[in-house]
Amino acid sequence: MALYEVNPLKDPRWNDLLERDARASVFHTAGWLDALRRSYGYVPTVLTTCRPTQELTNGIVFCRVNSWLTGERMVSLPFSDHCEPIMDDLEGLGEIVYWLSGEVEKKKVKYVEVRPLKLSMKEQGDFTEASKFCLHTLDIQPTTETLFQNLHKDSIRRKIERARRENLTYESGTSRLLLRKFYRLFVMTRRRHGLPPSPFSWFCNLIDCLGERIQIRIASKDGTPVAGMVTLTYKNCVVYKYGASDVRFNNLGGMPLLFWSTILESKSQGLQELDLGRSDMDNDGLVTFKDRWGSRRSRLTYWKSPQPSAAPLSSGHSRVLKRLFSFAPDRLSIEVGNLLYRHLG
Repeated sequence: MALYEVNPLKDPRWNDLLERDARASVFHTAGWLDALRRSYGYVPTVLTTCRPTQELTNGIVFCRVNSWLTGERMVSLPFSDHCEPIMDDLEGLGEIVYWLSGEVEKKKVKYVEVRPLKLSMKEQGDFTEASKFCLHTLDIQPTTETLFQNLHKDSIRRKIERARRENLTYESGTSRLLLRKFYRLFVMTRRRHGLPPSPFSWFCNLIDCLGERIQIRIASKDGTPVAGMVTLTYKNCVVYKYGASDVRFNNLGGMPLLFWSTILESKSQGLQELDLGRSDMDNDGLVTFKDRWGSRRSRLTYWKSPQPSAAPLSSGHSRVLKRLFSFAPDRLSIEVGNLLYRHLG
Protein backbone atom coordinates (compact mmCIF):
# COMPACT_ATOMS: atom_id res chain seq x y z
CA MET A 1 0.00 0.00 0.00
CA ALA A 2 1.46 3.37 -1.06
CA LEU A 3 1.78 6.24 1.41
CA TYR A 4 1.57 9.96 0.63
CA GLU A 5 2.37 13.22 2.42
CA VAL A 6 -0.13 16.09 2.23
CA ASN A 7 0.46 19.71 3.17
CA PRO A 8 -2.59 20.54 5.35
CA LEU A 9 -1.98 24.28 4.96
CA LYS A 10 -2.27 24.16 1.18
CA ASP A 11 -4.28 21.10 0.19
CA PRO A 12 -8.04 21.88 0.44
CA ARG A 13 -8.79 18.16 0.71
CA TRP A 14 -7.64 18.22 4.35
CA ASN A 15 -10.24 20.79 5.36
CA ASP A 16 -12.89 18.90 3.38
CA LEU A 17 -12.06 15.73 5.34
CA LEU A 18 -12.27 17.58 8.66
CA GLU A 19 -15.67 18.99 7.80
CA ARG A 20 -16.99 15.48 7.05
CA ASP A 21 -15.42 13.56 9.92
CA ALA A 22 -16.78 13.65 13.48
CA ARG A 23 -13.33 12.92 14.93
CA ALA A 24 -11.92 16.25 13.76
CA SER A 25 -11.18 18.84 16.44
CA VAL A 26 -9.87 22.39 16.46
CA PHE A 27 -6.38 20.91 16.89
CA HIS A 28 -6.62 19.31 13.42
CA THR A 29 -7.46 22.57 11.66
CA ALA A 30 -5.18 24.56 9.38
CA GLY A 31 -5.57 27.56 11.70
CA TRP A 32 -4.09 25.72 14.68
CA LEU A 33 -1.35 24.18 12.52
CA ASP A 34 -0.45 27.54 11.01
CA ALA A 35 -0.18 29.10 14.47
CA LEU A 36 2.25 26.32 15.44
CA ARG A 37 4.27 26.97 12.28
CA ARG A 38 4.40 30.73 12.76
CA SER A 39 5.21 30.56 16.48
CA TYR A 40 7.67 27.68 16.67
CA GLY A 41 8.69 26.82 13.13
CA TYR A 42 7.04 23.38 13.21
CA VAL A 43 6.33 21.92 9.76
CA PRO A 44 2.91 20.20 9.58
CA THR A 45 2.31 17.20 7.36
CA VAL A 46 -0.50 14.67 6.91
CA LEU A 47 0.29 11.01 6.22
CA THR A 48 -2.41 9.28 4.16
CA THR A 49 -3.00 6.27 1.93
CA CYS A 50 -5.03 8.39 -0.52
CA ARG A 51 -3.49 9.29 -3.87
CA PRO A 52 -3.07 12.99 -4.77
CA THR A 53 -5.88 12.69 -7.34
CA GLN A 54 -8.31 11.07 -4.88
CA GLU A 55 -10.68 12.48 -2.31
CA LEU A 56 -8.98 12.43 1.08
CA THR A 57 -10.65 9.83 3.31
CA ASN A 58 -7.97 9.28 5.98
CA GLY A 59 -4.91 10.89 7.47
CA ILE A 60 -2.78 11.43 10.56
CA VAL A 61 -1.42 14.94 11.01
CA PHE A 62 2.04 15.48 12.50
CA CYS A 63 4.41 18.33 13.09
CA ARG A 64 8.11 17.86 12.53
CA VAL A 65 9.86 19.34 15.54
CA ASN A 66 13.52 20.16 14.95
CA SER A 67 15.39 21.01 18.14
CA TRP A 68 19.06 20.89 19.05
CA LEU A 69 17.99 20.74 22.71
CA THR A 70 15.36 17.98 22.75
CA GLY A 71 16.02 16.23 19.44
CA GLU A 72 14.15 15.89 16.15
CA ARG A 73 10.80 14.13 16.35
CA MET A 74 7.33 13.84 14.86
CA VAL A 75 4.47 14.77 17.18
CA SER A 76 0.72 14.58 16.64
CA LEU A 77 0.42 17.32 17.80
CA PRO A 78 2.59 19.72 19.85
CA PHE A 79 0.79 21.78 22.53
CA SER A 80 -2.47 20.01 21.63
CA ASP A 81 -4.45 18.17 24.30
CA HIS A 82 -5.38 15.45 21.83
CA CYS A 83 -5.39 14.73 18.08
CA GLU A 84 -7.28 11.62 17.01
CA PRO A 85 -5.91 9.84 13.91
CA ILE A 86 -8.59 9.92 11.22
CA MET A 87 -8.16 6.31 10.18
CA ASP A 88 -10.74 3.53 9.78
CA ASP A 89 -8.50 1.05 7.97
CA LEU A 90 -6.14 -0.85 10.31
CA GLU A 91 -4.04 -1.91 7.32
CA GLY A 92 -3.57 1.73 6.36
CA LEU A 93 -2.70 2.62 9.96
CA GLY A 94 -0.15 -0.20 9.96
CA GLU A 95 1.47 1.20 6.80
CA ILE A 96 1.78 4.64 8.39
CA VAL A 97 3.29 3.13 11.56
CA TYR A 98 5.76 1.15 9.40
CA TRP A 99 6.79 4.34 7.55
CA LEU A 100 7.24 6.20 10.86
CA SER A 101 9.41 3.37 12.18
CA GLY A 102 11.56 3.75 9.09
CA GLU A 103 12.05 7.46 9.85
CA VAL A 104 13.33 6.48 13.31
CA GLU A 105 15.59 3.72 11.94
CA LYS A 106 17.08 6.11 9.39
CA LYS A 107 17.80 8.54 12.26
CA LYS A 108 15.65 11.22 10.66
CA VAL A 109 13.71 11.55 13.90
CA LYS A 110 14.47 10.56 17.48
CA TYR A 111 10.97 9.28 18.20
CA VAL A 112 7.32 9.59 17.18
CA GLU A 113 4.55 10.70 19.54
CA VAL A 114 0.79 10.28 18.99
CA ARG A 115 -1.89 11.85 21.20
CA PRO A 116 -5.14 10.11 20.24
CA LEU A 117 -8.44 10.82 21.92
CA LYS A 118 -9.66 7.22 21.77
CA LEU A 119 -7.51 5.07 19.49
CA SER A 120 -5.14 2.65 21.22
CA MET A 121 -1.69 2.28 19.66
CA LYS A 122 -0.91 -0.77 21.82
CA GLU A 123 -0.84 -3.22 18.91
CA GLN A 124 0.91 -0.84 16.52
CA GLY A 125 4.65 -1.38 16.07
CA ASP A 126 6.65 -0.64 19.21
CA PHE A 127 4.41 2.17 20.47
CA THR A 128 4.19 2.19 24.25
CA GLU A 129 2.28 4.33 26.72
CA ALA A 130 4.21 7.52 27.45
CA SER A 131 1.89 9.70 29.53
CA LYS A 132 -1.60 9.49 30.98
CA PHE A 133 -4.00 12.31 31.75
CA CYS A 134 -7.59 12.89 32.77
CA LEU A 135 -9.89 14.46 30.18
CA HIS A 136 -13.20 16.04 31.19
CA THR A 137 -16.08 16.79 28.81
CA LEU A 138 -19.48 18.27 29.59
CA ASP A 139 -22.66 17.81 27.57
CA ILE A 140 -24.20 21.30 27.47
CA GLN A 141 -27.36 20.29 25.61
CA PRO A 142 -29.60 19.93 28.72
CA THR A 143 -31.54 22.99 29.88
CA THR A 144 -29.73 25.78 31.69
CA GLU A 145 -31.66 24.91 34.85
CA THR A 146 -30.56 21.26 34.67
CA LEU A 147 -26.93 22.18 34.05
CA PHE A 148 -26.94 24.58 36.99
CA GLN A 149 -28.50 22.01 39.32
CA ASN A 150 -25.81 19.50 38.29
CA LEU A 151 -23.08 21.83 39.55
CA HIS A 152 -21.53 21.15 42.95
CA LYS A 153 -23.52 23.25 45.39
CA ASP A 154 -20.70 24.61 47.56
CA SER A 155 -17.71 24.67 45.21
CA ILE A 156 -19.36 25.89 42.01
CA ARG A 157 -22.92 27.19 42.41
CA ARG A 158 -22.15 29.35 45.44
CA LYS A 159 -19.01 30.70 43.75
CA ILE A 160 -21.05 31.79 40.73
CA GLU A 161 -23.58 33.45 43.01
CA ARG A 162 -20.74 35.12 44.93
CA ALA A 163 -19.32 36.50 41.67
CA ARG A 164 -22.72 38.02 40.89
CA ARG A 165 -23.02 39.59 44.35
CA GLU A 166 -19.53 41.06 43.96
CA ASN A 167 -20.63 42.58 40.65
CA LEU A 168 -17.77 40.99 38.72
CA THR A 169 -17.86 42.10 35.11
CA TYR A 170 -17.43 39.72 32.19
CA GLU A 171 -16.06 40.53 28.73
CA SER A 172 -14.94 38.44 25.79
CA GLY A 173 -13.35 39.00 22.40
CA THR A 174 -10.00 38.94 20.62
CA SER A 175 -8.70 42.49 21.06
CA ARG A 176 -5.08 43.12 21.99
CA LEU A 177 -6.34 44.88 25.12
CA LEU A 178 -8.12 41.73 26.29
CA LEU A 179 -5.08 39.64 25.35
CA ARG A 180 -2.79 41.85 27.44
CA LYS A 181 -5.15 41.53 30.40
CA PHE A 182 -5.13 37.76 30.06
CA TYR A 183 -1.37 37.54 29.57
CA ARG A 184 -0.64 39.46 32.78
CA LEU A 185 -2.78 36.95 34.66
CA PHE A 186 -1.17 34.08 32.75
CA VAL A 187 2.38 35.14 33.67
CA MET A 188 1.27 35.47 37.28
CA THR A 189 -0.29 31.99 37.27
CA ARG A 190 2.67 30.30 35.59
CA ARG A 191 4.99 31.83 38.19
CA ARG A 192 2.76 30.41 40.90
CA HIS A 193 3.17 26.98 39.29
CA GLY A 194 6.93 27.45 38.91
CA LEU A 195 6.83 27.50 35.10
CA PRO A 196 7.71 30.04 32.39
CA PRO A 197 4.77 31.33 30.30
CA SER A 198 4.12 30.54 26.67
CA PRO A 199 5.27 33.38 24.39
CA PHE A 200 2.91 36.33 23.93
CA SER A 201 3.41 35.86 20.17
CA TRP A 202 1.83 32.39 20.42
CA PHE A 203 -1.47 33.91 21.54
CA CYS A 204 -1.21 36.65 18.90
CA ASN A 205 -0.74 33.99 16.22
CA LEU A 206 -3.67 31.96 17.55
CA ILE A 207 -5.90 35.02 17.21
CA ASP A 208 -4.61 35.79 13.71
CA CYS A 209 -4.92 32.18 12.49
CA LEU A 210 -8.13 31.06 14.22
CA GLY A 211 -10.19 34.24 13.91
CA GLU A 212 -13.68 33.75 15.35
CA ARG A 213 -12.76 30.29 16.63
CA ILE A 214 -10.85 31.75 19.57
CA GLN A 215 -12.17 33.85 22.46
CA ILE A 216 -10.41 35.54 25.36
CA ARG A 217 -12.67 35.79 28.41
CA ILE A 218 -11.94 38.10 31.34
CA ALA A 219 -13.65 38.58 34.72
CA SER A 220 -12.86 41.82 36.54
CA LYS A 221 -13.55 43.43 39.90
CA ASP A 222 -13.85 47.24 39.79
CA GLY A 223 -11.82 47.29 36.57
CA THR A 224 -9.09 44.93 37.83
CA PRO A 225 -8.83 41.61 35.94
CA VAL A 226 -9.13 38.74 38.43
CA ALA A 227 -9.51 35.70 36.13
CA GLY A 228 -9.10 34.90 32.46
CA MET A 229 -9.36 32.03 30.02
CA VAL A 230 -8.83 31.23 26.36
CA THR A 231 -11.37 29.01 24.59
CA LEU A 232 -11.35 27.49 21.11
CA THR A 233 -14.43 26.54 19.09
CA TYR A 234 -14.85 24.06 16.25
CA LYS A 235 -18.06 22.48 14.96
CA ASN A 236 -20.25 21.74 18.00
CA CYS A 237 -17.52 21.89 20.65
CA VAL A 238 -15.94 24.66 22.73
CA VAL A 239 -12.54 23.83 24.23
CA TYR A 240 -11.14 25.33 27.43
CA LYS A 241 -7.45 25.67 26.57
CA TYR A 242 -5.80 28.16 28.94
CA GLY A 243 -6.80 29.61 32.30
CA ALA A 244 -5.26 32.13 34.68
CA SER A 245 -6.19 34.06 37.79
CA ASP A 246 -4.98 36.51 40.42
CA VAL A 247 -4.90 34.35 43.54
CA ARG A 248 -5.68 37.37 45.75
CA PHE A 249 -9.20 37.44 44.29
CA ASN A 250 -9.93 33.71 43.91
CA ASN A 251 -12.54 33.84 46.67
CA LEU A 252 -14.68 36.13 44.48
CA GLY A 253 -15.55 33.30 42.07
CA GLY A 254 -14.02 34.74 38.90
CA MET A 255 -13.08 31.42 37.30
CA PRO A 256 -16.45 29.71 37.98
CA LEU A 257 -18.14 32.80 36.51
CA LEU A 258 -16.04 32.47 33.33
CA PHE A 259 -16.87 28.79 32.91
CA TRP A 260 -20.57 29.40 33.48
CA SER A 261 -20.60 32.35 31.07
CA THR A 262 -18.84 30.18 28.49
CA ILE A 263 -21.50 27.48 28.90
CA LEU A 264 -24.35 29.98 28.50
CA GLU A 265 -22.79 31.64 25.43
CA SER A 266 -21.98 28.29 23.84
CA LYS A 267 -25.53 27.02 24.34
CA SER A 268 -26.92 30.19 22.75
CA GLN A 269 -24.70 29.50 19.71
CA GLY A 270 -26.01 25.95 19.38
CA LEU A 271 -22.85 24.22 20.59
CA GLN A 272 -23.24 20.85 22.28
CA GLU A 273 -20.09 20.08 24.27
CA LEU A 274 -17.54 21.76 26.50
CA ASP A 275 -14.10 20.14 26.43
CA LEU A 276 -12.56 21.05 29.79
CA GLY A 277 -9.12 19.95 28.68
CA ARG A 278 -6.54 17.55 30.05
CA SER A 279 -5.34 17.41 33.66
CA ASP A 280 -2.37 15.65 35.20
CA MET A 281 -3.70 12.61 37.01
CA ASP A 282 -1.95 13.59 40.25
CA ASN A 283 -3.39 17.12 40.19
CA ASP A 284 -6.21 16.28 42.57
CA GLY A 285 -7.36 19.87 42.97
CA LEU A 286 -7.85 20.49 39.24
CA VAL A 287 -9.40 17.07 38.60
CA THR A 288 -11.87 17.59 41.45
CA PHE A 289 -12.74 21.09 40.21
CA LYS A 290 -13.62 19.72 36.77
CA ASP A 291 -15.53 16.79 38.27
CA ARG A 292 -17.77 19.25 40.11
CA TRP A 293 -19.20 20.69 36.88
CA GLY A 294 -21.11 17.47 36.25
CA SER A 295 -18.65 16.50 33.54
CA ARG A 296 -17.60 13.07 32.32
CA ARG A 297 -14.06 11.98 33.13
CA SER A 298 -12.08 9.73 30.77
CA ARG A 299 -8.50 8.54 30.34
CA LEU A 300 -6.23 10.24 27.82
CA THR A 301 -3.11 8.28 26.80
CA TYR A 302 -0.14 9.52 24.78
CA TRP A 303 2.00 6.98 22.89
CA LYS A 304 5.65 7.08 21.81
CA SER A 305 7.73 4.92 19.47
CA PRO A 306 10.33 4.17 20.65
CA GLN A 307 10.52 5.51 24.18
CA PRO A 308 13.32 8.17 24.31
CA SER A 309 16.44 6.76 25.91
CA ALA A 310 17.24 9.96 27.80
CA ALA A 311 15.92 9.88 31.35
CA PRO A 312 13.60 12.71 32.36
CA LEU A 313 14.56 15.18 35.05
CA SER A 314 14.37 13.73 38.52
CA SER A 315 11.59 14.97 40.77
CA GLY A 316 14.27 16.70 42.84
CA HIS A 317 15.60 18.63 39.83
CA SER A 318 12.06 19.54 38.78
CA ARG A 319 11.28 20.91 42.22
CA VAL A 320 14.43 23.04 42.18
CA LEU A 321 13.62 24.46 38.73
CA LYS A 322 10.02 25.20 39.71
CA ARG A 323 11.21 26.97 42.84
CA LEU A 324 13.62 29.10 40.79
CA PHE A 325 10.90 30.06 38.30
CA SER A 326 8.48 30.89 41.12
CA PHE A 327 10.86 33.65 42.26
CA ALA A 328 12.13 34.78 38.83
CA PRO A 329 11.20 38.32 37.70
CA ASP A 330 8.44 38.42 35.10
CA ARG A 331 10.73 39.74 32.39
CA LEU A 332 13.24 36.91 32.89
CA SER A 333 10.49 34.28 33.03
CA ILE A 334 8.96 35.58 29.78
CA GLU A 335 12.35 35.57 28.03
CA VAL A 336 13.00 31.99 29.15
CA GLY A 337 9.58 31.00 27.80
CA ASN A 338 10.33 32.70 24.48
CA LEU A 339 13.54 30.67 24.15
CA LEU A 340 12.33 27.37 25.60
CA TYR A 341 8.87 26.61 24.24
CA ARG A 342 9.84 25.78 20.66
CA HIS A 343 11.95 22.92 22.10
CA LEU A 344 9.10 21.52 24.21
CA GLY A 345 6.37 20.72 21.67
